[in-house]
Amino acid sequence: MCNALKNRLQSERMFLFAVKVRPSAKKTQLKEVLSDGTYKIDSAAPAKDGKANAELVRFLAEELGLPKTNVQIVTGKTSKRKEVKITPKSI
Repeated sequence: MCNALKNRLQSERMFLFAVKVRPSAKKTQLKEVLSDGTYKIDSAAPAKDGKANAELVRFLAEELGLPKTNVQIVTGKTSKRKEVKITPKSI
């Protein structure tokens, strides 16, 4: 899953990608990459008080080996569909 994202971190200073989140799942994990390139991710946290968003940021940061401050939800904070911005450690 994150191999494609990790490869982008090596070559790009910043990039955006689409995520579709399913909150209140059994565990946080990547389910699939949809045909339009959207990453479908299950979140173990509920969609309440920003918990699913926080879990998404934590998961992506951990998978990519980045601090959470380098993962930002740009749009869709109250929606299942989100746009996420990733910046490498060096910025």
